[in-house]
Amino acid sequence: MFISQLSLGAFRSYKNLELDLAPGISIFVGRNGEGKTNIVEAILYLSFLSSHRTSSDQPLVQLGNTSAYVRAKITNPERDILVELEINADKANRARINQNPTRSQRELFGLVQAIYFSPEDLDLVRGDPSERRKFIDQLLILRSPRMAGIISDYERALRQRNSLLKSRAGADSLHSWDAQVADFGGKIIAARLKTLSDLTPIFAEIYKEISPQKAAAIDYKSSIEEPGLDAEANTQKLLERMQATRTAEIERGLTLSGPHRDDLVLILGDHVVKGYASHGESWSIALSLKLGTFQLLQQDGLSPILILDDVFSELDEERRIRLIELAHVAEQTFITVAVENDLPSELQGRRFSVRSGSVTEVVT
Repeated sequence: MFISQLSLGAFRSYKNLELDLAPGISIFVGRNGEGKTNIVEAILYLSFLSSHRTSSDQPLVQLGNTSAYVRAKITNPERDILVELEINADKANRARINQNPTRSQRELFGLVQAIYFSPEDLDLVRGDPSERRKFIDQLLILRSPRMAGIISDYERALRQRNSLLKSRAGADSLHSWDAQVADFGGKIIAARLKTLSDLTPIFAEIYKEISPQKAAAIDYKSSIEEPGLDAEANTQKLLERMQATRTAEIERGLTLSGPHRDDLVLILGDHVVKGYASHGESWSIALSLKLGTFQLLQQDGLSPILILDDVFSELDEERRIRLIELAHVAEQTFITVAVENDLPSELQGRRFSVRSGSVTEVVT
């Protein structure tokens, strides 16, 4: 799978951008703030229907406009697919597939699969649990697009339940929302554990190849005891936990159990990575997570786009080599760099100059 055409309209810094793309490596060179990351942000938005840089859609719409547009022609071995997304600042977004309106944006999930690596990925190691939850949930969606609906339904039910808790609603009012939060939450926990069981051996082996001194692993820290692959069993445990913590939840106005409270615990040797690992070890962990994700999706028979956003200046030679290898393996790779000298000489491909909202191919 690769994107053969990308069009942006009133999206961030681009009033109108038309890019003809191809398999292989495409390199976008431009100073910080010129719009390189806006291009990859649009691709990631098609993958996850959310921005990796902001929690709302408003900043995506160019000032003075009410809507932004992202269009991509996706080339698969079987057929080409045209995806069109209208991002609205003050109303629901709209999408079309092959010029046919979709009933829901969710129909776009699975059409564009992308793995993104940037300096901000250190937050996976050093940041809040929300960063690691986002990482595993995006991987769930890439592997099984239907999980996007389950996660969205869980978040909706959780918001409603929290609202009732804040208003100190009675047990009768909470009952149906208890059931929904527990049902969707049990499925998410089971799916996370299944994906972690598949990812962890790959992650550990990749880390060993990069840095063999210590073994790396991933544990799942849950708000319920002994979570497992049985979604119904997880649901029952969540319901029991809600009953046990009902008084505390009403006092705090928050749901205290569920996948929104869970975390991935990254382990290196005998220690938890966060707060213990060196800067270099943290980079190796982050890199191993992304390389492992890519390899896992390949094992699933998928061919994700690889996006490397301004990352080479942050890496030493050993870690650069691993990314170079991956860039050559991926069917399509997008690379952004602020300074051409930061780009390893082994990486050759089409080059584009990005400057003040315009993109020009550099012909050599």
